[in-house]
Amino acid sequence: MTPGKHPSRSGGLFVISAPSGAGKTSLVKALLTRNPALSVSVSHTTRPRRPTEAQGREYWFVTPEEFQERLKRGEFLEYAQVFDNYYGTGKATVAALLAAGRDVILEIDWQGARQVRQSAPGCTTIFILPPSRAALEERLRNRRTDSEAVIARRLRDAVSDMSHYREFGYVVVNDDFDVACGQLESILAGDGEGLRGDRAQLAPLLADLLGSPPQGPVWPKRPPLP
Repeated sequence: MTPGKHPSRSGGLFVISAPSGAGKTSLVKALLTRNPALSVSVSHTTRPRRPTEAQGREYWFVTPEEFQERLKRGEFLEYAQVFDNYYGTGKATVAALLAAGRDVILEIDWQGARQVRQSAPGCTTIFILPPSRAALEERLRNRRTDSEAVIARRLRDAVSDMSHYREFGYVVVNDDFDVACGQLESILAGDGEGLRGDRAQLAPLLADLLGSPPQGPVWPKRPPLP
């Protein structure tokens, strides 16, 4: 089954999260290219717009004051503070797309994903990991847009972000880009059982990424995924 428009049913909601530098944005762009019928919800943010970005394409760029007003009016499905800026997903846009039978991707962080799971428990959640901590650092440095202090902070925060992988139904390792994109397509099509976040094969990678073997029960038993 190809994800996209299905007039006879409501669309599916897919939440994709990752630490900074794992390649989430590039993978989502590739998914949209391969499956034009997919929709991605454009979030609101208070962070400054970069020269290559356009209003309403990457984000809806708003002032902190406007963001707070929207928040008070209950307009966000989820919101989070990341690197001193706020990000939020509009309820109305997502609801309209789903009602029209569109499959919708939310490209948000783990904080937002937790909120969406509470309000939309039937959603499918996916976490993207880098293939190693060294690869993550290399990707952050290759951006050549951040200072050493910012890179160090992003690396620290990435380790904290990755510790939340347990909260997601599926985990994709972005080692080979085309393979990772194909795995995401399989999950969106409902054929991702081998990519569950509790699979034992992830243990060595997680020990490297998190700095030490995770403590306690690493893969708790979960109910069947929808």
